[in-house]
Amino acid sequence: MTRANDEPRAATDEPRAEAVGPRPAGTARDRAKADRRAALLAAAARLFAERGFDGVTLGDIGEAAGVSGPAVYRHVSGKQALLGAILVDVSERLLEGVRRVAELAAADTTAELRADMPRSATPVPRVAESPRSRAQPASAAPDRRVAESPRSPAHTASTPGSPGTPDAVLRALVDFHVEFALAEADVIRVQDRDLDRLSPDDRRTVRRLQNAYVAMWTEALAAANPDAENPAERRVRALACFGLINSTPHSVRGVPAARVRPTLTRMALAALTA
Repeated sequence: MTRANDEPRAATDEPRAEAVGPRPAGTARDRAKADRRAALLAAAARLFAERGFDGVTLGDIGEAAGVSGPAVYRHVSGKQALLGAILVDVSERLLEGVRRVAELAAADTTAELRADMPRSATPVPRVAESPRSRAQPASAAPDRRVAESPRSPAHTASTPGSPGTPDAVLRALVDFHVEFALAEADVIRVQDRDLDRLSPDDRRTVRRLQNAYVAMWTEALAAANPDAENPAERRVRALACFGLINSTPHSVRGVPAARVRPTLTRMALAALTA
């Protein structure tokens, strides 16, 4: 889920989202307020995905979240702030998650790696906890089969996905992004359509996080095939892989994720190693 370095259209100057970060447990009132804000963000993601940014009012979001009238403004400063909170948070979670799974794959800690895969389909920022809290597993580990890459003799020296190898890191990144795409379809739709509606500050933050995410993939590609391509070519390969995976939420409605996941994983790995 990234369109790093796109040239955005001008955005309005509505105040950006308040910081979404670690919050103390606090009182029951504090927890209730945090829950209402989380509900607003969840409703905003769903409605933005269904109707687009311009097709939704702050009143629509409040009604969907059970927060009516002026009470909405006690939790968020406006509709653009909600959009910023959603997209900044998911970019932070993607970057933190991919760093974690790459580290675990390289260290041959496969049991922990599976525990780090995304579980939640709720595409909203963490409110009662850090937005960088790790995602959890969605289901049993997907099919591990993958075609051998024809690009480098290194791929014939080890089994793709063997723990602790560069191939294992690539496999871990693909697994992570596939799980994300299947769990966070609404956020992918929102970013594809409404990214350029972010405030300037939020847009810069999202771009920075996206570029760091792409860099994790290009570094993994370089480790697996150091002589195969130059950095710009590896970036093209990574972005093409994201496009393949991120298109899935638009086309798999009605098909169980358990059936989509292994097919999508094999296709993504084939795209990376073709």
